[in-house]
Amino acid sequence: MTKYGGKFKLMLVREYKEGKLGYNPLAEKYGMKSSAQLKRWVKIYEKFGAEGLMRKKHKETYSVQFKLDVLSFMKRTGSSEVQTALQFGLTNPPLIGSWKKAFHEGGVEGLNKIKGRPSMSDKAKNKKSTEPKEMTYEQKLERENELLRLEVEYLKKLRAFQMDPKGYLEKHKQRYHSNSKKPSN
Repeated sequence: MTKYGGKFKLMLVREYKEGKLGYNPLAEKYGMKSSAQLKRWVKIYEKFGAEGLMRKKHKETYSVQFKLDVLSFMKRTGSSEVQTALQFGLTNPPLIGSWKKAFHEGGVEGLNKIKGRPSMSDKAKNKKSTEPKEMTYEQKLERENELLRLEVEYLKKLRAFQMDPKGYLEKHKQRYHSNSKKPSN
């Protein structure tokens, strides 16, 4: 997939907004494979303005619970990735698709994986052999408890959401917007 810069996206959105060309002719004019991206950019522009089209200087991180809430909302309402992203204040709708894939492949743990290469600490640099550490029985039980707690928390929130979707979203709206602006460490 080709990555386009914020200035290019903004230029196309503004040209579309002028009304001279529709989605398909405009996408064709600039050699895009389809008009789907352009449609997404227009929706993001309408919701977040020009800033929504610009690349972020820092990578945003989202909690596992937030990801589960987004996926739950999408499944329950039948909303598209774009509609769901706009509902939760996300400017990158394809991110939801990657969360969905990670959840289907690895469950809750799939959503908790950190992408990229881990940084090397001084100990790791000095230590040549990387022996996988066996988890003790107690550590395994603690891990299982942690996953079960997460699942119970998720089910409680899902039940609250199913009973009153609008009320739930309104109550948690501020928290979601503050989560989406966290810089990564």
